[in-house]
Amino acid sequence: MKKTIEITMPESWADVTLEKYLALQKDLETYKDNEEAQVAFMIYHLCDINAKQLKSLSKASYDTIKDSLQSFLTIPKFELQRIINIDGKEYGFEPNLSKISYGAYADITKYDTLTIDDNWPKVMSILYRPIERKHGENYAIRAYDGKIDGETFRKVKMGIHFGTLFFFVHLSKDLLSSTLNSMIIKEREEGYSTILAKSGALTQQLLNSVEEMSEGYKK
Repeated sequence: MKKTIEITMPESWADVTLEKYLALQKDLETYKDNEEAQVAFMIYHLCDINAKQLKSLSKASYDTIKDSLQSFLTIPKFELQRIINIDGKEYGFEPNLSKISYGAYADITKYDTLTIDDNWPKVMSILYRPIERKHGENYAIRAYDGKIDGETFRKVKMGIHFGTLFFFVHLSKDLLSSTLNSMIIKEREEGYSTILAKSGALTQQLLNSVEEMSEGYKK
């Protein structure tokens, strides 16, 4: 007796949680030299079907799903969302990064890169904190108290995560451009090594982030 399997496929990365994305990335990296296995893991993770169900698919169904997943091979440009809602609670992105508290700054810069990996949900919980006051587009968020709740952000969809990451990628490129222009002007006065030493941990972190994203885009 034949059984009918109902398969639900996300329309875009905006429908996929960070938790699912990270699990998928680990399997894709493990089987990076096996294209067939990678496709199978994409179907497994994105369509929520187990190994037994996957094997029972007809060749025609498998090929249809595989073709539909082609849209997930590229990541569209997501915008930064300053206010997000998690389980009915509003969180706001750090309103003024130039005035971010030292504790938040120190906790973010202890990671080598700003990229979507196992540390990313921790970074998000520092950048997005509960909104305490709100008036129109303006809002105030809870002061940073050093408590990091990465688990909350593992359930957040990738549209929000990519929007935040792309914001920092664009910011880092602007900072690098400004730094290079400044270095050209100040080269004779101070020398490159002195200028780079003054730039601090965040600049190096953003440099690493650009390198990570560049490699990701190539893949």
